[in-house]
Amino acid sequence: MVSDLISDSLTRIRNAILVNHKTVELVNSKMIRSILDIMKDKGFIDSYEVQGNFLLVNLRYDKKGPKIKGLERVSKPGVRKYLGYRDIKPVYNGLGVSIFSTPKGVMTGEDAVRLKVGGEYLCFIY
Repeated sequence: MVSDLISDSLTRIRNAILVNHKTVELVNSKMIRSILDIMKDKGFIDSYEVQGNFLLVNLRYDKKGPKIKGLERVSKPGVRKYLGYRDIKPVYNGLGVSIFSTPKGVMTGEDAVRLKVGGEYLCFIY
């Protein structure tokens, strides 16, 4: 049993990209689906589909390689990181996306600033 599904999922995606896999299988959870929805909206993945207890994620590649150059978990189970909306900064000068868990749901840092809501800084992707 995995204690941190988000870290496990990001690691599985990172490992799949390093070996140029087209798809990767993740554990199904509402939080992971929310993160994947953001990744799909921002163009980092093509799609994902639910298959029972798992999610099959189709990774996106272009001529230069994978669209995802890096993923990093920020808030961890042992050390949580919370930010107010005034403290949220762009990732790589706007080239990346930060993902937050807020009282209004899982959203990007841009959306959190626009809605003036802070929360737990889950991860960032570039």
